[in-house]
Amino acid sequence: MHYDNIVKGIFLKRKNRFIADVIVEDKKEEVHVKNTGRCKEIFREGATIYLQKSDNPNRKTRYSLISAFKGDMLINVDSQAPNKVVFEGIEEGKVKYFEDLKILKREKTFQKSRFDLYYERNSGKKGFIEIKGVTLEENKKTKFPDAPTTRGTRHVLEMIDAVKKGYEGNIFFLIQMDKILEFTPNIKMDPNFAEAVKLAQLKGVKIHVYNSLVYKNEIIINNRATLI
Repeated sequence: MHYDNIVKGIFLKRKNRFIADVIVEDKKEEVHVKNTGRCKEIFREGATIYLQKSDNPNRKTRYSLISAFKGDMLINVDSQAPNKVVFEGIEEGKVKYFEDLKILKREKTFQKSRFDLYYERNSGKKGFIEIKGVTLEENKKTKFPDAPTTRGTRHVLEMIDAVKKGYEGNIFFLIQMDKILEFTPNIKMDPNFAEAVKLAQLKGVKIHVYNSLVYKNEIIINNRATLI
């Protein structure tokens, strides 16, 4: 996934879920934060960030915050990116489990959920993929979620129902950073979500975890990571 019109900035503070103060092009600006998660360990005063400048003169904010450095590691924080990155990765044959698809579509309604991807294999088997972006890293391990998510738990439970009804079910965690190759559901933050993932595995839902190559103007699916 490629970004245009990228500029460097310095993070100052987060004002609310959607707005942050930054320094960009030697000016203090209010910018749009493309992630409603907490990201407290990433959004620290003085952190180097990258922003996408908008060409839309009617926007309230001129920039969107795309990524930030945590130490020497650049983390993509765009919550809209994982769906696009995984879709592109599957289309390009980078995820072996999905190499034999004849149909791959974005967004498909099932019960009360709208799963991120729907596919059909050459064999005729049909399935769904729900994608979660992972930005939280602690002690060389990544975790999801970084805030309680009843919606995420519902998605996992409805994926179990999809498997019961004969579909293939998949939960795909995309780590939005490089170097880190271990992932675990964040049981401390949301035990219900962690238990739902554990139950999903027992019920035949496939759990996929990959990390990413992250650049200032691009994020690409990279290596398979380990679920622990």
